[in-house]
Amino acid sequence: MPGVERMKLDRIGDEVARATSLVRYAPNSSFSPHEHTGGEEIFVLDGVFGDEHGKYPAGTYIRNPIGTRHQPVIGAEGAIIFVKLHQFSEQDQSQFATDTNVRPWHPGLVDGLKVMPLHQHEGETIALVKWAPNTQFNAHKHWGGEEIFVLEGTFYDEHDSYPAGSWLRSPHLSEHCPYTKDDGALIYVKVGHLHAHEIRTAN
Repeated sequence: MPGVERMKLDRIGDEVARATSLVRYAPNSSFSPHEHTGGEEIFVLDGVFGDEHGKYPAGTYIRNPIGTRHQPVIGAEGAIIFVKLHQFSEQDQSQFATDTNVRPWHPGLVDGLKVMPLHQHEGETIALVKWAPNTQFNAHKHWGGEEIFVLEGTFYDEHDSYPAGSWLRSPHLSEHCPYTKDDGALIYVKVGHLHAHEIRTAN
């Protein structure tokens, strides 16, 4: 659609497929009405995303399950979203939008971590995790895989460093030992949703 640009991060299938992307909407752009045949998960990174149901500023997390419909309509601010398509279980029918700017944080598993749960269904869990500067987490395995999008700061492990805007996916039973340095980090993290055959990817 005019005014809509897409950066593909991951795709399994053709045009209508399981996909993870960044989508940038120009100011005052729109997208055609559509049905979510496989579900849609959105995190608003910048600007204000909107549809006939409401307006969603940066920091909003949105879930539209299988069978829902909408028409994105973007205002003068434009918008950039992180979006995942065709990755819902048919039993996961929770539809909601939540502004993470006003939700409470909870203590993490180690000092220096704060966690904001966003959604959980069966073995799949989505959360924001805020890392204080110079925080070290335990070495661990990813049962069902782990996917991360770095929202702020820089995330590190023994494999590489990942500044804000980085996306990484680690498959079932992969391992790492993550940490931060002086700038800390804020990450979106999803676990328990990847199959054993999927490879590790970072962008």
